Amino acid sequence: MILGIGTDLANIERIQGTLDRFGDRFRSRVFTDREMAKAARRRDEAGTLAKRWAAKEACSKALGTGLAMGISWRDMAVSNLRTGQPVMEVTGWAKDRLDEMTPAGHEAVIHVTLTDDHPWAQAFVVIEARPV
Repeated sequence: MILGIGTDLANIERIQGTLDRFGDRFRSRVFTDREMAKAARRRDEAGTLAKRWAAKEACSKALGTGLAMGISWRDMAVSNLRTGQPVMEVTGWAKDRLDEMTPAGHEAVIHVTLTDDHPWAQAFVVIEARPV
């Protein structure tokens, strides 16, 4: 069963401008160490971070809260499987919210997909409850 869906569109040039203006202060407020390390290895750091920004926004929407209701940016983290498939991990308040919305006898699975076509980065998140 679907528990939540969310999508977001981020402007890569806007993220680049924020990086230029605030640098590490912005990076460390929004992204995990692992996300920052991955982006630093990429040719298009801003594009990589913009996709993750969009994924965090989309995840907060799928959780039914948005970012205004206590979820920290760093409570949601995007990484990639060896195949390249993106995965979302939640901790802290986001994990508490996910547990709260997951019916008894089910496990929550977060599906995430990312794409970009300069100057846009997009993410789509679906939270599924699967019977255990």
